[in-house]
Amino acid sequence: MTKRIIVTDPMPVLKETTKPVTVFNEELRQLVADMAETMYDAPGVGLAANQIGVPLQVAVIDITNKEEEEPRLIVLINPKIVKSEGEQCDEEGCLSVMDYCAQVKRFDKVWVEAQDIDGAPLHFMAEGFYARVIQHELDHLNGKIFVDRLSSLKRTLYKKRRKKQLKEENA
Repeated sequence: MTKRIIVTDPMPVLKETTKPVTVFNEELRQLVADMAETMYDAPGVGLAANQIGVPLQVAVIDITNKEEEEPRLIVLINPKIVKSEGEQCDEEGCLSVMDYCAQVKRFDKVWVEAQDIDGAPLHFMAEGFYARVIQHELDHLNGKIFVDRLSSLKRTLYKKRRKKQLKEENA
């Protein structure tokens, strides 16, 4: 396992739609292992492959309950939401969006179809926090960050703030 660098907004790879995985091999297993290590080190609860510069439809999500001691990871390959219902609004942050959180409206329940690390089909329903994380990571795979879901005023304020941060970093 190798910890990778998480790319941050405004890197172009975050705005690109990712490509489906067609080969399930050791290289994919290594990518997933690297993603898990990177996510846990950050620390985060989800990571999409394009957040480490790999434009593939791969996401890892920590689904550990508070009572559990050992982390549990779900790997989603070529995921899509096939049904959704309800609504929730809660604060979100992102490993690729520096020092910024905002209230984001999401579905409360989602039904997901994906493949596992071996290419076998996965079908499941997620709700609440895990539904939010899945939607957040699938947004990444579709070239969106959570800021894209905010009002134009909040997006503009974020972009001004981020531009200032980048200017200070490069000074």
